This record gives sequence, structure tokens and C-alpha cells, in this order.
Amino acid sequence: MEFVNIFGLIFVAVIMIPNIIFAIKCKEGFENTWSHRAVEMVEQIGRFGCFGFMIINIPGTWFGWWSDDAFVLYLLVNTALVILYCAIWIVCFRKRSMFRAMALSIIPSVLFLFSGIMSRSILLILSAVLFAPSHILISYKNAQ
Repeated sequence: MEFVNIFGLIFVAVIMIPNIIFAIKCKEGFENTWSHRAVEMVEQIGRFGCFGFMIINIPGTWFGWWSDDAFVLYLLVNTALVILYCAIWIVCFRKRSMFRAMALSIIPSVLFLFSGIMSRSILLILSAVLFAPSHILISYKNAQ
């Protein structure tokens, strides 16, 4: 078993690029208009767990890919999700819409959950289960 998942690191780094650019160019764009302390806390725990466990494989909680084919599927699906995520950022960069909010919250949620399932990472799956519904809810409420 490998301790560091370099592909997970690449996927996380690439999805962070448009977020960093947006934060620099549109400082008012990350305004949180809906606030729910518990949901926000769950989202942050899930977010940092997803980022961390996409990259770090903790022995005993990560069991690797079922087969070489499963690993190839992991790479193909995650690459497609990351490309789609970046494409939506490019197309909708300055457009606040429900579509943008939902797409940019659902795609990383699917990416993290799919990655956890494919790599058989218990901690990544648990983090994604915390992150996905809370992130999608916050994005939805802020887009209303």
C-alpha cells in the first residue's frame, strides 16, 4: 500500500485552481448569505477530510483498488469530473446562478465519494458522506 495518492493530490490541486483564481478576482463572490453553524461545521470537517484522505492513505482504513481496471476507471471518471468542474467554472465564472451553485457542489461531492468507493478508503467515504449533503445544501441556500 502506498501512503500518498499522487493522483488524488493532482485531482485536489486542479479543482482548487479555479477556486483560488475566483477568490482572488472576485472577493465578494464567496459571500455566505445563508448561515447554519452546525451544517457549516459538518461541511468543513467533511471538506478537510476529503482533501486529506484523497491524498493520504491511512493503513487499515484504505484498502486500494480492486483491480487494475478499477484503478483505470478511477482515473478516467475523476479526470472527466475534474475537466467538467473546470469547464463549468470557465463558462459560469461571473454568473451567479442555481446551475453554477449546484454543479460546482455536486461534482466535487461525486468526485470524493466515487474516489472513496473505488479506492476502498473508509475515511474518504465517511468524509464525503459528511461533505456532500452539507456542501450541496449550503450552495443551494446561498444561490436562492
